[in-house]
Amino acid sequence: MTRRVACVLSICAALAAGADEDVSVQAHDLTTFVPSRVQYDSVGGLGEAYYYYEGRLWARWETDFPQAERNFAKRLTELTAIVAAAAPARRRLTDEDLGDSPLIFMSDVGYMQLTSAEKAGLRAYLENGGFLWVDDFWGDAEWASFERAMRDVLPERRWQPLPIEHPIFHTVFEITEMPQIPARDFAWIGDTAEPPWIHRYPQGSLEVPQIRAYLDDEGRPMAIATHNTDIADGWEREAYGEWYFENFSTKSYRLGINVVVYALTH
Repeated sequence: MTRRVACVLSICAALAAGADEDVSVQAHDLTTFVPSRVQYDSVGGLGEAYYYYEGRLWARWETDFPQAERNFAKRLTELTAIVAAAAPARRRLTDEDLGDSPLIFMSDVGYMQLTSAEKAGLRAYLENGGFLWVDDFWGDAEWASFERAMRDVLPERRWQPLPIEHPIFHTVFEITEMPQIPARDFAWIGDTAEPPWIHRYPQGSLEVPQIRAYLDDEGRPMAIATHNTDIADGWEREAYGEWYFENFSTKSYRLGINVVVYALTH
């Protein structure tokens, strides 16, 4: 039995039986769900591969990291029987221990550039039962960039939109529509779609949020993309005012918990 499979089985057992609230989190404890963010490289310069915000430069891969994962881990532990590590992990797609993470998370991939070794690593991870969640990229050009990379990773598969009837929307919480979560700074404008000028050209439509999925041979999502929405900002910014929390963070947590529980039990 691989270490990744042992991790999934242990977490699923906790889901079924309940988890001890006093379980201590160890660095390599495979009975604990560790939110795992993928570090990748991007093309371009300022405003493309990286951007300036809140007094420093951010690489695209680290958008909302690590606070989003810290907040999500806390809520996941509070609202389910899953024991989630307080400190998230950072992973490269070429890391030998990538398979220890049953779910990996990528953000802001509109300018992402993967090497052939990274594509091979991601393909092996997915074919061995891993689950990829990609979030916070908007419009046509950013989707096209991600889709080009996935054609090399999974050349025999094509993405499909998940309808609201799919079990991923009903695993823990009943979700009746796909939420569009704007970054906190844009939420105050009054439109949940983010402004086109901050996204890659040609932007096309940013209005309709959607989960798109790559399915395995049994029809199970092996990779999902939450497109035209910023789910992780709803986690990161939960403490930035009651209005944002009630209108956006609660929706982000519902979807996030559904996705993780679905991924760990299917």
